Amino acid sequence: MIIVTLMLAGSLAWFFSTLAGGGSPLILLPVLGWFLDAAVIPPVLTTGMLIGNVQRMGMYWRAIDWPSTVWYLPGAIMGSTLGAFVFAHLQFKWLPLVLGIFLVFSSLKQLFPQEENPFFEIKTWYFMPSGFIYAFLSGLVGSTGPMMNLFYINYGLVKEPMVATKSVHMVVVHVAKLIAYAAFGVLHLPFLGYGLLLGLAAWPGNWLGQKVLEKMSPQQFKQAVMLFVSMSGLLMIWRERGIIF
Repeated sequence: MIIVTLMLAGSLAWFFSTLAGGGSPLILLPVLGWFLDAAVIPPVLTTGMLIGNVQRMGMYWRAIDWPSTVWYLPGAIMGSTLGAFVFAHLQFKWLPLVLGIFLVFSSLKQLFPQEENPFFEIKTWYFMPSGFIYAFLSGLVGSTGPMMNLFYINYGLVKEPMVATKSVHMVVVHVAKLIAYAAFGVLHLPFLGYGLLLGLAAWPGNWLGQKVLEKMSPQQFKQAVMLFVSMSGLLMIWRERGIIF
């Protein structure tokens, strides 16, 4: 039952994340929560995300934006290491709530702009500090939702270039996180089988998502990304409602 559930959830998560530019952990986190303790979920999720993004990177290799990737790598490696270290020693239960509020606010600004100019203009070097922040927060809570999607959109990446570039960035983050988790003693090997299942389930989801993505216009893709970002933020706020009330 666990195997079937994880495989189905994994395939669906990777399919929808292709069309929305990411966000599969928001589907996978509650499913993993049914079977695993919260303390082992981040390493398990990281394993599955690494495998799925490696496959996706191969599928969209020619569409990767390398200038942003060069800037992203150093920040992501440092952020992942620091985030995993802090995760091994502390827990920030309020962090998902703050991230959820940020996602909702940012996506609404994009969905209902006051002017034609972007909400904020992204230069290539911005990917170093943003990569550090994203990777650090991801190391703390396992997933920060589609937080970086706003950066990719405003940088000018949509559809295949965004999916391709983000996949490379995520591979770097997840490799660094797994190494750091192992170094800090929070990588529980008996549970990594669940992560392997999620990674294998990504293959059919990525393949089907690629077929549908080819038929989407850039504007449809942007709308799907922003809608998913706002829904992800609302979901994160709902899960942490106990902190507010």
